[in-house]
Formats: sequence, C-alpha cells, structure tokens
Amino acid sequence: MSEIQEIEVVIDELGNVKLLVRGVKGQSCLELTSEIEQLLGGQVLERQNTDEFHEVSDLQDDRLSNRF
Repeated sequence: MSEIQEIEVVIDELGNVKLLVRGVKGQSCLELTSEIEQLLGGQVLERQNTDEFHEVSDLQDDRLSNRF
C-alpha cells in the first residue's frame, strides 16, 4: 500500500511562501517542489529538512540494491 504524498502551500500576509512536504522519503521532495519553486519565481531563503528527508526512499533502496 502506498503512502499519501502531500505538498501544503502556506502564503503569509507578506507574500512569503512555505512549502511543507509530507509522505515523501529521501531527496525526492526536492524534485517534487522544484517546479513550484520555479513557477513562483523567487529564491529559496531557507530549507528545513524533516526526518523523512533523511530516510531512504524505496527508489533509492532499489538503486542501492542493484549496485551489488
């Protein structure tokens, strides 16, 4: 059973945008948000990696298994 992947977009009263990614392991979240970041046209001021960012995704796990 696959886990639900979510991107929550929060825009504050000054127009600052925060993207919150849930249900995505590893660095895949960067790929998911890159297009949104480009469309917004601003610059990334800060990144806060979650615990999920430091987990190995299924895709990364498959790549590591196939190397040996």
